[in-house]
Amino acid sequence: MSFAFFVTGTDTEIGKTTIAAALLYAAKQQDLRTAACKPVASGSAPSPEGLRNDDALALLAQCTKKLCYDEVNPVALAPAIAPHIAAQQAGVDLSVSRLLPTIQNILARRADLTIVEGAGGWMVPLTELERLSDLAQQLNLPVILVVGIRLGCINHALLTVESIQQHGLALAGWVANYLAPENKVSQQNVQYLTTHIAAPCLGVVPYLDLARPEQVAPYLSLQSLLSTTSS
Repeated sequence: MSFAFFVTGTDTEIGKTTIAAALLYAAKQQDLRTAACKPVASGSAPSPEGLRNDDALALLAQCTKKLCYDEVNPVALAPAIAPHIAAQQAGVDLSVSRLLPTIQNILARRADLTIVEGAGGWMVPLTELERLSDLAQQLNLPVILVVGIRLGCINHALLTVESIQQHGLALAGWVANYLAPENKVSQQNVQYLTTHIAAPCLGVVPYLDLARPEQVAPYLSLQSLLSTTSS
């Protein structure tokens, strides 16, 4: 059985790639075939092969399926700004119809676990009329929500969960990712979210100086994710 998920977050820089790469790493440890896609990535750096994004490279490193960089990250943009603005500056089409085929080709590889990672938060614009949430809706994949645990995370998480549901998508689970050392208030935030999000918590990841996939994976429950989705 193959599984595929769309990973989104409550904001930018809250650890979507960290969690996505760790899930892929955990799957590899269980001898599962893995694939990934980050359709659009801002903040990409020039290389001899063209623009390359660190997040996309981190995902590619955890793929057992033979994928080239351009398949994993079909649109790499240089400025570390909102994708739709960076795309406008570069004259690049970010429409849902442009991004869908590459993602669908990767999904067609039928890896045991495929992760499609968004950019920024759930409602990040692609064009004046389309958002990343529209792309997720077209893909019709269960969603994994990464919640960056910091001030305001309850509001951001619950609003995102509500919007995911309004788009008619299943919330496969969520991950609490500490962005600073935990304290009593942050622990209470996680407890509140556990009670009020009607989906399994797939893991609570503490603040780590080096959040590499092999260090993060032990805090995540891949088995809970796959068993919940298959039930």
